[in-house]
Amino acid sequence: FFALFCTALNKLFFCVSVTSAGFAVVLKLSFSGFLSFLVYTICVDTLAAGIIVATVLWCITNHYMIKPTCRDQDVEWGYAFDVHLNAYFPPLIILHFFQLFFYHVFISQDWFVSLLFGNLLWVFAIGYYIYITFLGYSALPILHRPRVFLYALPLLMVLLVVSLVVRVNLCDALMGFYHYRVL
Repeated sequence: FFALFCTALNKLFFCVSVTSAGFAVVLKLSFSGFLSFLVYTICVDTLAAGIIVATVLWCITNHYMIKPTCRDQDVEWGYAFDVHLNAYFPPLIILHFFQLFFYHVFISQDWFVSLLFGNLLWVFAIGYYIYITFLGYSALPILHRPRVFLYALPLLMVLLVVSLVVRVNLCDALMGFYHYRVL
């Protein structure tokens, strides 16, 4: 299992490295800026955030979602981290790869359709994360009602509408955040 986990993690780190190179080009970062961005993306965005999210979901599933007949069993932390990494991949591809091709020519423009497109990328990315997390925990027969993870999807739609009404371009916010944290 550990060898398989390390192989998957290496593939994820490769994808993070490639998408970070894409961000370096789009953001016009120097080579040292790229290295700083890459280290931050791997250490903070992938590992630290993954550890935090996996730990929170591990605690929630073990404290609130174990079936009464299965109280002698629990969700392993490694499983929770694996679910997170599997769920992290589609948002990585959507927000760190696909978005890059559209950013300067379309998403960064001050048009409503650009705002809608960019924010929909976020909705799709977060929606994928939620759904894959749901699938990962649904595979465990010891959990009661893993569909509660899907309850976040309607909230996601409300947040989309709010972001459009107040004209917050989430893709611009991500680019600004990434650009200024490596300077």
